[in-house]
Amino acid sequence: MADAKEDQKRDRVDDLMVHLARGRVALGAAAFAAPGLTVRLIGMGKGGDAGRDYMTRMFAAREIALGAGYLLSRGSSRRTWARLGLAVDSLDIVNGLRSRQGLPLWVTAGAVAVAGGCTALGAAKVAKDVVG
Repeated sequence: MADAKEDQKRDRVDDLMVHLARGRVALGAAAFAAPGLTVRLIGMGKGGDAGRDYMTRMFAAREIALGAGYLLSRGSSRRTWARLGLAVDSLDIVNGLRSRQGLPLWVTAGAVAVAGGCTALGAAKVAKDVVG
């Protein structure tokens, strides 16, 4: 068990960002491997659609890159990856709100909530890096 000094030195925001990055890689890998299932699970369509599967795999590649970039970096490089993730997640919120008309409310609410949580965590990380 860690002593109090060691525990204070730990960056809890970074720990959460590491978990987020791992989640991005896992989600990206799943979406890349099974785009049709991924889209069906989030309520955005059924049946085969080559264009939708292509776009889902593009999303998957982005998530894998953002997650792996954060996990594999340290120092100023990690700060850069945190900022990139914050920018992408912020744009995901805008995209979710702009797409509201064509999607069920629960899909939009879920997507915006997830992107909002990731944005909040990313903003906390960026703020902590700037201040501290």
